[in-house]
Amino acid sequence: MCGITGIFAFNLVGKFNKIQTMNATLALQKRGPDYQDVYVDEWVGLGHRRLSIIDTTSVAHQPMWDESKRYCIVFNGEIFNYQELRQALEQKGHSFFSHSDTEVLLRLYMEEKEHCLNKLNGFFSFCVYDKADQTFFLARDRYGIKPLLYLFDEHKFLFASEMKSIVEYGIEKNIDYNSLYIYLQLNYIPAPDSIFQDVKKLMPGHYMKVSHQHIDIQPYYTIPYDASAAENNPITYQDAQKKLRDLLEASVQRRLVADVPLGAFLSGGIDSSVVTALASKHKPDLHTFSIGFRDEKFFDETEYARLVAKQFNTEHTVFSLTNHDLYTHVHSVLDYLDEPFADSSALAVYILSKETRKHATVALSGDGADELLAGYNKHAAFHRIIQKGWKEEAVSALDPLWRALPKSRNSPIANKARQFARFSEGMRLSAKDRYWRWASFADKDEALKMFHPDLRTSKWLNDFVPRRKSILSSIPDKESINDILLTDTQLVLPNDMLTKVDMMSMANGLEVRVPFLDYEVVNFIFSLPGDFKINRSLRKRVLQDAFRDVLPEKLYNRPKKGFEVPLLKWFRNEMKSLITEDLLSEKFIHDQGLFSYSEIEKLKQQLFSSNPGDVHARIWGLIVFQWWWKKNMG
Repeated sequence: MCGITGIFAFNLVGKFNKIQTMNATLALQKRGPDYQDVYVDEWVGLGHRRLSIIDTTSVAHQPMWDESKRYCIVFNGEIFNYQELRQALEQKGHSFFSHSDTEVLLRLYMEEKEHCLNKLNGFFSFCVYDKADQTFFLARDRYGIKPLLYLFDEHKFLFASEMKSIVEYGIEKNIDYNSLYIYLQLNYIPAPDSIFQDVKKLMPGHYMKVSHQHIDIQPYYTIPYDASAAENNPITYQDAQKKLRDLLEASVQRRLVADVPLGAFLSGGIDSSVVTALASKHKPDLHTFSIGFRDEKFFDETEYARLVAKQFNTEHTVFSLTNHDLYTHVHSVLDYLDEPFADSSALAVYILSKETRKHATVALSGDGADELLAGYNKHAAFHRIIQKGWKEEAVSALDPLWRALPKSRNSPIANKARQFARFSEGMRLSAKDRYWRWASFADKDEALKMFHPDLRTSKWLNDFVPRRKSILSSIPDKESINDILLTDTQLVLPNDMLTKVDMMSMANGLEVRVPFLDYEVVNFIFSLPGDFKINRSLRKRVLQDAFRDVLPEKLYNRPKKGFEVPLLKWFRNEMKSLITEDLLSEKFIHDQGLFSYSEIEKLKQQLFSSNPGDVHARIWGLIVFQWWWKKNMG
């Protein structure tokens, strides 16, 4: 994989930033540890770092020019159908000097400009510089698998794969308090915003044209979802299973092309097991990788992963970790984050990527299936409310009891009380408010109280309502499960799940490919009725039934476990000093001037009580932010 960066200077002030192009490129070293190259002219700088995943004899280095020296591209990603696109271009008279997908993309852009995007099957972010017209053209893949950040002001336009590269140009680092407010609720910052006021993220499925002191951003893809058409789709359930199998197999085949060691993540869940089953048909020497948790047996699913590996005769490697092994990587993960991001499962993805990279350069994963096909606990809860009966009404009626009971993830009874309390709260809310509440670790009032009193009255709060409204625009007043899944693909998938995988894999020089996010697969799934995806007894229903005769029987009818980092244990032991003496200490909070120490003290008291609830997730969000702030702003 690669990292890209660039600058378009509009005047002499912007040219002062341009001299940092080399440093901005170097900042992306982990994304592309093998090669670096930079192009600089009077007004433009372009940088590229590359991880070699194919035979270097077939690759032309980037930045890559066409033979006329008019067009130049820097590209991060993979185009899986580039051979077919190349053949079509050759028939139109194009000749090629390399065998790379980068050159195919460049020539396709030269031929069709922004319309080329509709022909691409892959994941990407890229920039094409037209030297004659003095313009940039930038685009990001349909679902946000690859990141693209940018800054635009009167002096310059900057872009990069990561914030750390943008920062190297010497930008003003002004915190966007609206983004911080949303972060305190979600534990991540949704596109198009970032932690800095002036830095934005190009939205998935969008392109951007940049000319002198002007930018134009347009969508080129949205999921073709029609609620009524989906619910009334005449396809039979059996035919849907068959088509899904065929589309997934074709997607996996496209993603198996590599001249370097390629493997697959295998958690033991349905999604990664499906990918492994399909990949093993076309790659007999497939290597699979699992991560096990010796101290957290509830979350250890390696038994199921081994069953799948044995059935499909893969070369299987299990990385068995203790809580201490996890803890030793905490600082490495925190140091790599260049924007606050507090999904704690990033730690497990980091270690899995690090260990997998010792054996493979490319790995397939099952990411995306949960958001597309209703795989999470929250989807079952949404489904129950949409189809609610006397049981759901009873849970809601007992809300005072759930609120009174101790709530914690550390015991079955306390965890059930926590779940019932969250469900009954959701029953009382509107469709949009329910989605936002269940996506959050803190409600908007709780998050607002976290700020220093002087900040709570600032006018930046007025921007929160339109941001939230935009995020929730796909949810009607009376929602269906498909409406919820569509919103997940726009919020949770690109801003949490895919961001996590991209950052943690790139931190270790590993490319991860996601077959479930082939656009043909996604488009088909969103053409299906909601009850094909979930009913009261089965989530990801059409996927599970489509592969029931392929996968081991033991994989079915068991609860989704996922993985939770043992934060509560760490906060009460190994990381206690970070909370009490360092990042969340009264002195640090007072000197920083961002947060209300009295509110943080309440969270700390709850953390160390017998009724912690979900407070550990909020504490983790604060620690991640404080670590980032100390490194970048302190």
